Formats: sequence, structure tokens, C-alpha cells
Amino acid sequence: MGLLDIFKRKKREEEKKKTGKTMTELEQICGDDKEAYEALIDTMFLDPTKIGITMKNAAEKAKKFLKDKDLIKAKWWFRVAGGLAIYEGDVKRVVEYFSECQKISPDEKYLILKNPERAVAKAQEYYQKYLKRSS
Repeated sequence: MGLLDIFKRKKREEEKKKTGKTMTELEQICGDDKEAYEALIDTMFLDPTKIGITMKNAAEKAKKFLKDKDLIKAKWWFRVAGGLAIYEGDVKRVVEYFSECQKISPDEKYLILKNPERAVAKAQEYYQKYLKRSS
């Protein structure tokens, strides 16, 4: 255990004492940027390498279901494609896929559409840290 690990652990313990809970890695990475955290909490995959489908294939499935008027499956596949776009760092596709989700369900708001660049940047930081440890 390095010196940096000791400070990180101490910081988590202090945070736990304040709030009664330990901060997740995503909360730590987002820090004071609560908007980015809220945007990512419902849209990103913690380990997208285990999804088993590509962003392109998920988007194709979504478009097929949309064409067939199966809106529930279309929305679900657009969410998968959007989550994979976050992982790939493709802001343009993130906006495209989550905008489709919002069109299908206008009552549901996707906070990631407010500032996708910042949210995707935080997700990339998370993935670099998280996936580095598991490989």
C-alpha cells in the first residue's frame, strides 16, 4: 500500500463519518460536479466490456424496433447504444441515442443531454481508473 492509498482511504473514512456512507468511485471522480454525476448515474455502464454487443449493433437493433413501432424495445436498445457511446467517448452518438430515448418517452428527461461533453469526460476518467484495475 502506497502513501497515496493511505490518504485516499483516510479521505473515504472522513467522508463516511460526515455522511454515514462511503463515496463511490464515480462520486469521487465527479467531486463537486453533481450535474455530471446525476447525468451519469442512470446512463453509464460500470463495466461496458461485459455487455456483449457493440454500440453499432445496439443502435441497429434500436432503429429496427423503432421502425417496427416496438417503442419499449427501441428505447431500451437506444439506452444500451447510448451507454456504449459514453464508454467510447463519442459525444455525438451519446446525444443522438439519448435524444431518441427522450423522443420516445418525452416525460423522461435525460440529464446527460444538458452537458454531454462534461459528463462523457467524467465517465472516461472513471473508465480509465476502473478498467485499468480490472485488466
